Amino acid sequence: MEPAAAPEHEPTLVDLADRLDTEGMVGFTQAFHDDLKHGFEAVNAERYPWLDDLRQAPWSGVICLGMGGSAAGGDFLAALTANEGGCPVVVHRDYTLPAWFNATWLVLATSHSGNTEETVAAAEAALKMDATVVVIATGGVLAGLPELFPRCHLIPTVGGQPPRTAFGHIFSRQVAVLEHLGLLTPQAAEERVAMLGRLGENNLHFDVLAQPEGDIALLAAALMEQPLAVIGPTELAPALNRFKNQMNENAARFVRVGVLPEMNHNESVAWGGVGPDADPETANQALLLLTWHGMHPRVKQRLDWMVAHATTETAWNLVGEGTSLLECLLYHCLVMDWLSITLAFLHGKDPAAIGPINALKAHLNSVQ
Repeated sequence: MEPAAAPEHEPTLVDLADRLDTEGMVGFTQAFHDDLKHGFEAVNAERYPWLDDLRQAPWSGVICLGMGGSAAGGDFLAALTANEGGCPVVVHRDYTLPAWFNATWLVLATSHSGNTEETVAAAEAALKMDATVVVIATGGVLAGLPELFPRCHLIPTVGGQPPRTAFGHIFSRQVAVLEHLGLLTPQAAEERVAMLGRLGENNLHFDVLAQPEGDIALLAAALMEQPLAVIGPTELAPALNRFKNQMNENAARFVRVGVLPEMNHNESVAWGGVGPDADPETANQALLLLTWHGMHPRVKQRLDWMVAHATTETAWNLVGEGTSLLECLLYHCLVMDWLSITLAFLHGKDPAAIGPINALKAHLNSVQ
């Protein structure tokens, strides 16, 4: 009689990461707070003396050019300046500029590769209108524009990783630029050090390889089979959208996004209300609430009502920790990055794999 085969053990998250994480997505996420620190330190007037010259200009506002992960930082900048900034920030994702654009607007053109065709086209159009452009890129066509246009300036960022994992590198440089130009209230040096320290501690707490039975792992396991919806206030809208994007790319999952108070004026009806005719699909939908301590009291009341009356049976309140909107936004970034990567592992997906996007780029290159 042959001995019975030993039963296979259920793979752990460490096992799944070893097998599926082909491009080091875990490592990039573990370094998020360090990326922020290095990016903040990289931008200063000693290294880039042209910052002092740009500070003197009476800018009408800042237009952020970018696509995908490279554009996300612009959304966060817009939320920060709306909360405590000195001018409007508008994010523009397209080949052409808005009809209202003129050279009184500062252009912040961001592309991780430096070759994003929409961003390159819009930046070149702005320069031909004698606008001032600040480029944040690792290289490519964008990084070469300062050699052709005197009103174009380059702040290099760090390459060697997918754009969506380079958010810390990119966003910290964008924040530092606006702070140096006086368009965003500068964070005190001691508070920035304290913030980065807290983010580092939270990053370790969320690390599912270091904490395989921690909050992120447990939440991911609970979200395996349910449609996802994420809701939060207007000032956290960039985090809501990045949550969707990270879930789309890392975990190949759809996410419904709702922003309060606007969603209460229409979408709450589609959730099915509280009666017997409620939409059965929403009953199986997992609701994630992104909140923070600075929410408007009326928005909080709306959110509480949603939780009490939503037909879904599962809801989690993910409270952004921190002393500022900036820190709370970054805290939510950590949560969504770890959660999306963990769900990818549990679904048997490499979180770096983006086959459809690569296929589209190949198609577009073939028809130029």
